[in-house]
Amino acid sequence: MSSPSSRSSLYRLIEAAQLAQKALLAPLVERGLEAGDDAVLFVLDQQSATTEQLSTALGLGGTALDERISRLIERDLVERQTVDQQQFADLALTPRGSRICAGLAENWAVIEDALVGSLNKKQQKQFATTLKQFAVLLRQ
Repeated sequence: MSSPSSRSSLYRLIEAAQLAQKALLAPLVERGLEAGDDAVLFVLDQQSATTEQLSTALGLGGTALDERISRLIERDLVERQTVDQQQFADLALTPRGSRICAGLAENWAVIEDALVGSLNKKQQKQFATTLKQFAVLLRQ
């Protein structure tokens, strides 16, 4: 068995993943947000959602989700929409939250283009399929 090499595909995949994560995290930190806050904003950018729907979409629940939502509300990125005067219903982006979400999505698109922009559509699909298969193998 050979030792790991910086020329191996796995090494390069790890290196690329770490750099991509750093590039995605930078605009969050600049805005006083934490990793994972962007996922909440992206879900709510599609449509308003109840806490339960958000929990299902993100695979997050309990205190962790409640604390994240409270923090995003305090930062005027998310708001609660009321059904009536006594009951909260849905969470939605505020106008500020929509603007920040758009900026984060633009950053995501730039990084995605850097990753696969030089590939044709068929190569992009094959690359995505290969990464998915690799993730499935590692989850087993």
